Parts: sequence; structure tokens; C-alpha cells
Amino acid sequence: MERLSDAPDFDTRLRRARQAPLRRARTTTLQVNLGLRCNLACHHCHVESGPKRTEALDAHGVDRLLVLLEQSPDVHTLDLTGGAPEMHLDFRRLVSGARTLGRRVIDRCNLTILHEPGQEDTATFLAEQGVDVVASLPCYSLENVEAQRGRGVFDGSVRALQALNALGYGHGALKLDLVYNPVGPSLPPPQATLEADYREALLREFGIVFDALLTITNMPIKRFAHALAREGRDQEYMDLLIANFNAETVSGLMCRHQLSVDHRGRLYDCDFNQALALDIPGATRTIFDIECLGELDGHEIATARHCFGCTAGAGSSCGGAIS
Repeated sequence: MERLSDAPDFDTRLRRARQAPLRRARTTTLQVNLGLRCNLACHHCHVESGPKRTEALDAHGVDRLLVLLEQSPDVHTLDLTGGAPEMHLDFRRLVSGARTLGRRVIDRCNLTILHEPGQEDTATFLAEQGVDVVASLPCYSLENVEAQRGRGVFDGSVRALQALNALGYGHGALKLDLVYNPVGPSLPPPQATLEADYREALLREFGIVFDALLTITNMPIKRFAHALAREGRDQEYMDLLIANFNAETVSGLMCRHQLSVDHRGRLYDCDFNQALALDIPGATRTIFDIECLGELDGHEIATARHCFGCTAGAGSSCGGAIS
């Protein structure tokens, strides 16, 4: 096993696999971090969001996103994240605007937000707009969920899922996917096997149904990296990611087809690069510097050690396992 101290960097590993340089393909998804405010402060959060964060994309930025979507016909999906994106003042305006343009909209929902004051009709709004919900549920047991996300989160998540099911989510017409990420420094188990376990447990215990389970590897950055360092397990985890590099995942990396926007309107290759302020090579661009989201197609992608997290084992992306 190669150790962090003597292992090659990510670009070197790509060259060995004859897959360098890593370049953007056709952009089909625009992922927007609307802001860092959230009702939770999860241990694994790579953008370090929480209730006290105030950073948010302004109304001018929201207007610009809608213009760019209209001018970028290849981009068929708007993927909204945060923080809790539903807490953004222009969340509903952006969602309805994108749906009017015929775009698929994904809401990356922490579930408990649906019980917060002022959010009582959010689930109904999502259903009426035909928004796909990708909901974080790192386990189907109370102990594991609350170890990662805090006390009371599991019960709130279950009630939110039941409410979404009652609106038609998970029954075919409205899409409801769940997201799993490991509680500790390990790779996710096989996605199909874990999905079967989730289905059986959630249906048996709570009558909950869903469309798919997406397994996502924890990135060794920000809060999760700090926790690993406190436990003295940061090198162990990086060694694990590097040792399990899988060249077959590279073609499916989300950075090749997705463009990420932060709360300032700055553009990045992915949400993780955004968290690290790792700019797109060759230029520092914002949504106000381009006329079409496809302008960056073919550009080289910025990489660093954390990229081993997306290529370890079965791979990891915002859409779950890659291979």
C-alpha cells in the first residue's frame, strides 16, 4: 500500500493510468451553492455550513443564473445545494424560473429543514414544481445518523420522508433519492447491497419508500479532515483512498460534466474544489464573465489530493457510485 508520504499526487496517478490531463467534457449540470446557512452543522460537512453562517448568493446572482440557463441549452439540470438551499430568500424564484425553462431541478435536502418555521409548505412547493429531492440520510438507524448529524435529526428525517411519500415522492412520479456517506474513515459499501438494506429497513420500520440510494465518499477536507486530524487518522484515511484508486471511475467523474457556482457567483470544477477555493486553471471566472455555461467545455480541471476521494473503490459523485 502506498502511503500519503510517498504516494504520487493525483495528476501523476492520472498520467500513469494514461488519463491525464483531466479535462471538462460537455457541461450538462449546473450545481449552485446558494449559501452556507443551514439549520444543522454536520460533522462531515465539507462547506462547514451551520445556523450562524450568513453567506448567500444575492438576487443579482440569481437573475444571472436564470439568464445563463436560458442561454445554455446543453445544461439540462440545475442542482441546488448549500447549506440548506431552501433557506435562501430566492430559492423558490430560482426553482420556478428553472422549471419554466424546462430544466430538471434537484433540491439537496437535509430533510429536517422541512420542519423549520417558515418551511411548512416547502415540501408541497417542491412537489408542485416537480423538483427531484436528494435527501441526506447517512444510515437507517438512529444511532449512526445522530452521531453524524446531531440529536433529534433521525426522527425529523423520518417524519420528513413520510411527508414526502404522502405527496407522491418515491412512488414513481416524483423522484426521491437518499444519500449515504460513512460515519467514519472508510469507503462506502457496495451501493446496490446497501440500497437493498435501506429499502427493507425503512419500509419495515416506517413505511418509507424511495427511488435510489446514492453512496458518497467523505472528502478529506474541512470538517471531516479536522475530525480525522484530531483522532490521528488523517494519514490512514488518505492512504486508504490512494490505495483504492480506480482508473475506471475517471471517465464518470462529476467534474467532467458539472459546473459549480458558489455564493459569490464564482465558478469551480466541482463542489469540493469550491470548498477549497481551488480555481479553474487559467482563469478566475464568475457567472458574470461568461455568456454560456458551455464556454468552459474542454478546459483542464483543477485537481489535488482530495480527488482521490472521488476515484477510490467504486468511485463517488453527487450521483452516487460511479462504477
